[in-house]
Amino acid sequence: MKRALIVGINDYSNSPLYGCVNDANKIEKVLARNQDGSPNFECKKLIAQPHNITRSVLKQHVTELFSSEADTALFYFSGHGFLNNLGGFLVTQDHDKYDEGVQMENILSLANESKVREVIIILDCCHSGALGEVGMIKTDHAVLREGVTVLTASRAAQVSMEINGTGVFTSLICDALEGGAADVIGNVTIPSIYAYVDQALGAWDQRPLIKSHVSRLYPLRKCNPVIPLSILRLLPNYFPFPEFEFQLDPSFEPTEEPKNEENEEILSHLQKFRAARLVTPIGEEHMYFAAINSKSCKLTPLGQFYRKLSVDGKI
Repeated sequence: MKRALIVGINDYSNSPLYGCVNDANKIEKVLARNQDGSPNFECKKLIAQPHNITRSVLKQHVTELFSSEADTALFYFSGHGFLNNLGGFLVTQDHDKYDEGVQMENILSLANESKVREVIIILDCCHSGALGEVGMIKTDHAVLREGVTVLTASRAAQVSMEINGTGVFTSLICDALEGGAADVIGNVTIPSIYAYVDQALGAWDQRPLIKSHVSRLYPLRKCNPVIPLSILRLLPNYFPFPEFEFQLDPSFEPTEEPKNEENEEILSHLQKFRAARLVTPIGEEHMYFAAINSKSCKLTPLGQFYRKLSVDGKI
């Protein structure tokens, strides 16, 4: 069972935001189902309005999320963040001077104490990188129990940007979840999301942070595989060992006469592998010319990896 608490706050009395509710709606939509329409996360969404998200309301729902029986618990927050000498805070609607909201350290304590196997915290707010810092040590240290991952929009001292009614960070996360960060099989994990976001932001932009203590990666969402799995499992058939070179000739090309339907089907599979960067022709730039000129093709390092997964029965 996978549960997600998604919070978005636009309505602050003295400094309203404009994209947080949109962000929460987008995150809920992409997390609720995998790309094939199958159920993914059971989402609970708190947005202002209609809710009045106070300190007590936010604490209550976060406590319920992390105390529930689930395989995965995800907490997402989009709103204001605040930083002082006591640490970072998620700002709630009843914020006041010296009492800005829920302390990030409290959120992390609940996550660390949770019995849920995998806990994911995603914060799109200013100073979100303060989550996980050890108050009396140094800001580059974090204490996370095994199974906890934190993904934040910015470092502790940075602000987070919103453009055209949406947060830059959340927009990139949604793009990643919709397939931008999917592997060949279609799995989207937190590290692949971070890599996608990190590459999209420049040196002068806000810098996302990932803090994680995990021994195994689980998909956050499943997208359609780049290659049908039934075809991907054929890699060991075409390449009996990792360094094998598959010999081609003109009979593999559908333009050649007489037709060889078996070879044509094999070439169509090899072309799919080529498009996914699993196979490369030797001595030619395109598979077509490799076949016409009786050249061969071989697995790339990535192709050798997926061949091994197939051999090990992991596809």
